[in-house]
Amino acid sequence: MENNESSNKFLPVAVIVAGLLIAGAVLWSGSHPVAAPSGTGDAPKVDIKNVKTDGDPFIGKADAPITIAFWSDFQCPFCKKFEVETLPLIIKDYVDTGKAKVVFMDFAFLGNDSTTAGLYNRAVWKLYPNQYFAWRTAMYSAQDDEGDQGFGDAASIDKLTATVAGIDVAKVAADVKVNEASYKTEMESDKDDAKKASINATPAVIVGTRSIIGAYPYENFKTAIEEALK
Repeated sequence: MENNESSNKFLPVAVIVAGLLIAGAVLWSGSHPVAAPSGTGDAPKVDIKNVKTDGDPFIGKADAPITIAFWSDFQCPFCKKFEVETLPLIIKDYVDTGKAKVVFMDFAFLGNDSTTAGLYNRAVWKLYPNQYFAWRTAMYSAQDDEGDQGFGDAASIDKLTATVAGIDVAKVAADVKVNEASYKTEMESDKDDAKKASINATPAVIVGTRSIIGAYPYENFKTAIEEALK
């Protein structure tokens, strides 16, 4: 009887995890990242109005009709998938047309490299907002194995930053050292907002009153954005 009871408790979890594999996200368990990719789709009772986006990096017009909050970790492979495959389409259809802005929120949890990248993310945005998105794109292009597996420490990020025109590498590195504590506080604030919205995985998006957790196809995001624009 005891073995059967344990099996019955495990089965629903196994089914849920199997379903989450479809979307693709990296899940935070509260103390460590769960190895299996996952995605939870739409979560209830969220509102972009409750998300504090002031001070976070963004692309698009500051006064665009709608705001898209996007949480990510620079070490998350599914965040890279979103950035490479889906974000360019959102930019083309909604950011470049002035309909939306995308705000980049921190949810660093995959290791020390995630935190380091988040610190540099803040420094580059503060010092070189016009070069920020090119730098961000380069960061995801350079992404390697998840976690502290190679690329992502300060030395490797400095080397990458040097390849982005218009950025003074030494100035960025110095800013990270001086403002590390305040940047970490800002990063934790982003994560707190995510948790309040029941977001515990990356990539994750809130637009209007909908959240989408996982590297879903563009159409899923398009539907949510169109609803928010109405």
